[in-house]
Amino acid sequence: MIIPLAFDSFGVRSEATFLPEERILIDPGVALGPRRYGLPPSKPELLALKLAKERIAEFGKKAKIVVVTHYHYDHHPYPNDELYEVFRDKIVIAKDIHENINPSGKRRGKLFEEQVKERCKELIYGDGGEYYGIEISPAVWHGPVGSKVGMVVMVRVGKFIHGSDAQALLDPKALEWVIERKPELLIMDGFPTLFLGWKMSSKLFEQAKESMMKAVENSKEVIFDHHGVREEDFKEKNPIFKTGKVKTAAEFLGKENLLLEAWRKKLHQGMKVDVKGYFASLKR
Repeated sequence: MIIPLAFDSFGVRSEATFLPEERILIDPGVALGPRRYGLPPSKPELLALKLAKERIAEFGKKAKIVVVTHYHYDHHPYPNDELYEVFRDKIVIAKDIHENINPSGKRRGKLFEEQVKERCKELIYGDGGEYYGIEISPAVWHGPVGSKVGMVVMVRVGKFIHGSDAQALLDPKALEWVIERKPELLIMDGFPTLFLGWKMSSKLFEQAKESMMKAVENSKEVIFDHHGVREEDFKEKNPIFKTGKVKTAAEFLGKENLLLEAWRKKLHQGMKVDVKGYFASLKR
């Protein structure tokens, strides 16, 4: 039904996903956390970034339609990145850069527009519409209502929903949109427990656990990933894993979780990880 291309459980920041039957590529971006434990990305993370970009580019050649849910650089390419070639001669459906967008998103969106328009077949700003069999949600908050990080759109194709960065579906409108559609497979961005007690409160996390559980109850299967898997003990903190319906993107493909960002300190201290072998196994 879907092929996860690059996710945090593969060692990079991304939610890049390919739908082979429909030939749809969603969020062809990938990045690394610039600092973690006061440290820059390790060599294994840099290798994972390179291999993830190659994987996205490979599947991008097969796509007819490319969807971009918002303008963070782990969801669309950095300016002048070679990954912009995935938009070549494609129909592109993207988050509106004029409405329901913060100043940073508007600036990045304008750069995106400039680079995509010269490459793509058609560019559609799709918030709240349906195009070529793809339903785009209205803009919802990137986490709690009023988030300074801005807004995103979610994507539905048949019984599959890509939840983008609607962190834990904390925006009631995001949760309602998902529940109404009762997906057979939902990609849900987890709550960033890494920020608990700092940028995010325990009270907000309790709300997140409630919204995530409601989403799981109304979905047949859930991929939980991205912000939610940036700590080694993420499963202990998220009770939805006890339902038996929830996997990371890596686990969905039958692989072990490669939590390179969470392991960054260990990697700088000499921890060995076969990143090349891991990505090679994803092709099987």
